[in-house]
Amino acid sequence: MSSKEKLLLFILACINFTHIVDFMIMMPLGPQLMQIFNITPRHFGFIVSAYGMSAGISGFLAAFFVDNYDRKKVVLFAYIGFVIGTFACAFAPTHQFLILARVIAGIFGGLIGAQVMSIVADTFDYQRRATAMGFITTAFSIASVVGIPAGLFLANQSGWHTPFLVIGGLGLIVIFLIIKYVPPIDKHLKNNLEKPNPLTVITNILQNPNQLRALWLSTTIMLGHFSIIPYIAPTLVANVGFSQNNIFLIYLVGGLFTIFSAPMVGKLADKKGKYPIFVIFAFLSLIPIYLITNMFSGAVWAVLFVAGIFFIFSNGRMIPTQAMISNVVAPQQRGSFMAINSSLQLFAQAMAANIGGFIIHKTTSGYIENYAWVGYFAITMIFLSIFIARTVKPIPQPIVINENPVNVS
Repeated sequence: MSSKEKLLLFILACINFTHIVDFMIMMPLGPQLMQIFNITPRHFGFIVSAYGMSAGISGFLAAFFVDNYDRKKVVLFAYIGFVIGTFACAFAPTHQFLILARVIAGIFGGLIGAQVMSIVADTFDYQRRATAMGFITTAFSIASVVGIPAGLFLANQSGWHTPFLVIGGLGLIVIFLIIKYVPPIDKHLKNNLEKPNPLTVITNILQNPNQLRALWLSTTIMLGHFSIIPYIAPTLVANVGFSQNNIFLIYLVGGLFTIFSAPMVGKLADKKGKYPIFVIFAFLSLIPIYLITNMFSGAVWAVLFVAGIFFIFSNGRMIPTQAMISNVVAPQQRGSFMAINSSLQLFAQAMAANIGGFIIHKTTSGYIENYAWVGYFAITMIFLSIFIARTVKPIPQPIVINENPVNVS
């Protein structure tokens, strides 16, 4: 990679880092928020899903116009709004106000993920794309290693509002980096002289079975993943006696592992093929999903071992998935398609959080029942995703040989 490409990836990773920490910090704060606001797991599920629902709606609407603008301008606009929403979370006095603040953050945050992936896909050819995706994905790892533990420490020391203040402050720095160092990302505009009718965004997808299968794949994976994620911390604390003060260790250990595993998975997917690597990690991820939803021991070593392999295998299946999905559409329509994809993922996350919240039940003694059934639902979704992914095919890509593009499959 050139130095400019590395700088671009670094800034995109910073965007993802703050975005991911803002989203992820809600889940380990679950036990604390349920106690402070005196709410049930189901109500906590509403707080988590508020972000996903609003982000899903805004992402869907954005699909009708994002390809008509420079991707830098779109991501800058979205990120500024996201930072405003994050500051609103920091000053939420009640759980109702917090839901409203999460909606605001979600409206703008729903645009960010799709635009980051579109910028990567526009900048890096398919043969290098999984490697670039792997680098971007390390933002998730660093968020787990640094962001979540630091956020929980601040929450324990100064109150749950503090992490959102810090994230908002970091966001102001990232806004400066975007303005100063991200170049215009408008190649798709130069190759697309006529602005398409907004309705063609939907009709193009509906008329393309391959794109529909890619969207189905995204939705299925999110349904499996986020039905269990929001309730890991509350269940560990309530059911197996894991200390709330040690929750940060789950994200610390999992993030440390994925810092090393994510780039390797990206390179492996580019070398051996996206689908075969996806299948391997999808099957491997079934093991920690079962273990974490049937946990019987609160021993720190046991919890951290299961959490570690859960992070590695779940993260490992996402990297080739993103590379496959980004390549079922031409660059001129990629921003719109990825916005639709991101929207469906966020809807699926919100739906999954509520599915998990409706399945589990908190008894009068504080024990959370039926979490194992949430695990079985997640396992079913992952099995289904393996069969769907087999049908998703990349479109032919140009390879530059002596500056002459040659289309290859």
